[in-house]
Amino acid sequence: MAIYLFGIAEGKCTVRAVYDFIKDYWAGWFPSLPSYQNFNRRINFLAPAFRLFYSLLIHERGVHADIRSFLLDSMPIMVANSKRAKNAKSAPEMCDKGYCSSKNTYYYGVKLHTLGQKQHEKLPLVFSVNVTPASENDITVAKEWLDDVHDMDIFADKMYASKPWSNALAERNVRVFTPVKLKKGQKVLGATEKAYSAAVSRARQAIESFFNWINQKTGIQNASKVRSDDGLLAFIFARLASLAVFYS
Repeated sequence: MAIYLFGIAEGKCTVRAVYDFIKDYWAGWFPSLPSYQNFNRRINFLAPAFRLFYSLLIHERGVHADIRSFLLDSMPIMVANSKRAKNAKSAPEMCDKGYCSSKNTYYYGVKLHTLGQKQHEKLPLVFSVNVTPASENDITVAKEWLDDVHDMDIFADKMYASKPWSNALAERNVRVFTPVKLKKGQKVLGATEKAYSAAVSRARQAIESFFNWINQKTGIQNASKVRSDDGLLAFIFARLASLAVFYS
């Protein structure tokens, strides 16, 4: 686990690249380094441990009790791009075909859902994450995943707009702020609605910056080398844990 986390922090984006990096430059520190095939099998076997380790890291760090502003969004993790999505079969229990509106493309893979606490002029502090198949609707996931949150203001995209859900959350002192949707027959937003939507979008920029940051540091959106469900779990949570350890 230490080898894999360290290799990711050093910019090595595949198990093979991590293994070769350790073998070429740090072999003296790891005299019992197994063959690449055995190393890869061990990483896959340890997938639940990487997930647990990351959960412990964010739980230990915690969030600020006096801040109630949180950011909610998801990002795609692509096991196969649009050209290969139709026939892809890797990690079949976790993945399926979905659409990424921000990239205007179909893909085969999963979504990483993140709820983070907003910080002043910093990236959000991760409170909770969830991984679902790519086809899962974000608000459907959120309704089940966030069924026990309370005392929060959540800033999210338009896809999370739902009056019944907002009413249910209000019972737990949770408010959801999303940009205003055009009503049926409405062509443009009024000045007040535009100003409100712009304010929500500005608040949400930090979660988008967070996703860009973790992708730049770890290449988390490109999981094309992954073949198994355990391999995909290890791929995702080792990257998140590496950032929490080396960049927290």
